[in-house]
Amino acid sequence: MEQLIRDYTSKLTQALGMKAMQRVPALAAALRDAWQAKRSVFLCGNGGSAGNAVHLANDMLYGVGLNNRRGGLKVEALSANAAVLTCLANDIGYDRIYSEQLRVKAEADDVLIVLSGSGNSANVVKALEMGNQIGMKTFAILAFDGGRCRSLAQHAIHFPIDDMQIAEDLQLTIGHLCMQWLYANPIHEIAPKMSSEADQ
Repeated sequence: MEQLIRDYTSKLTQALGMKAMQRVPALAAALRDAWQAKRSVFLCGNGGSAGNAVHLANDMLYGVGLNNRRGGLKVEALSANAAVLTCLANDIGYDRIYSEQLRVKAEADDVLIVLSGSGNSANVVKALEMGNQIGMKTFAILAFDGGRCRSLAQHAIHFPIDDMQIAEDLQLTIGHLCMQWLYANPIHEIAPKMSSEADQ
């Protein structure tokens, strides 16, 4: 176990030093622009990446806005609604469970963030294709060779690593970095102090 801890820590540290991290500020800036303009942000992925999409949507909706009158971002994890997912998968195909939601909900200049290890799953590929077609700002956080998503995303944050767990750790790390930066750099609607604080 000790050797595994050393190896895992070493791989994660090495990944965090890769050039892909230099692309994170562009994602943070796009999220802040969407927040300011009241645009929507959509996240999607499969398996653990789908869970990360739900986790980060919560952070962006609530955590980002704790210091802001407006609250956080208008954000949705497309993997969160089991009824919608199973309906779309059954009726039109699993490869369209995200693209169909985007076709109905998304607008130009909204932000799409795809979370994927391989970058080749058909549903996230189609999500990026739909996002580009609509005129969204499309991002993808990827590992392995980046797959088809690497070239489809307008902004690919690609870590050339062959470890799915490290890939999922990086998705959350990037999301948390953006969350903390947005919290520290809010749009100009500062929440008033609560009365008990104002009286002190």
